[in-house]
Amino acid sequence: MVHGVPIHPAEKLEMARLAARLAAEVLSMIEPYVVPGASTERLDRICHDHIVNVQGAIPANMGYHGYPKTILTSVNQVVCHGIPSPDKILKKGDIINIDVAVIKDGWFGDTSRMYFVGAPSVLARRLVETTYEAMLAGIRQVKPGATLGDIGHAIQSVAQRENFSVVREYCGHGIGRIYHDKPQVLHYGRRGEGLKLEPGMVFTIEPMLNAGKRDTRQMADGWTVVTKDRSLSAQWEHMVAVTPEGYEVMTAWPGGTGAYAPV
Repeated sequence: MVHGVPIHPAEKLEMARLAARLAAEVLSMIEPYVVPGASTERLDRICHDHIVNVQGAIPANMGYHGYPKTILTSVNQVVCHGIPSPDKILKKGDIINIDVAVIKDGWFGDTSRMYFVGAPSVLARRLVETTYEAMLAGIRQVKPGATLGDIGHAIQSVAQRENFSVVREYCGHGIGRIYHDKPQVLHYGRRGEGLKLEPGMVFTIEPMLNAGKRDTRQMADGWTVVTKDRSLSAQWEHMVAVTPEGYEVMTAWPGGTGAYAPV
């Protein structure tokens, strides 16, 4: 434990690695179902059944602080925490983030990615691809002796280059036997500031970028967060371990993700 941040020995990392792989597999499995006309409720049901019946795992989000579903489905201007609904029907041109977490043998795996529903607008594609690039820029800062500020600065630099804004109310987090643990991983910051990274630390890097201003508001359901100016929002999330050599992406998607190469 360093400053309250767990340091996982190698044999425990294997447990985290399994949970992470299962979470990544869900995102790969659901991709063919993300099509115009599908309801987010149907996507949720498919993911739930896969986690329980195929993986023999537990959907981590169900019941977490009262959350009612297996996945989080955030469409277009929804920044995060969108609740699947039979009334939310995907249409051509939508962008959607699906966020999933599983529990396997007491360990958590957590990841999210963006999907295009049909052909996106030029702005939507640029936002999604820039957010992916920003996440990778943050991940590539991870190594022993680097700081959390290095990660945040790298992400913020990519976002600002494209005139997109970084959401600040939500951040990455430590993960292992606890879903949301220390440290908090901000997606903005200054180089050299914050916690120094050590091998055995495991956390998520999950930037949310808005096409407009960074301000958000929570809807009346107590979960769904949208952009205040109704601009598009995108998010990607990987679970990362600090290794003696640098980093390991624990939630790399099987076979890559469409145009997005595996990391």
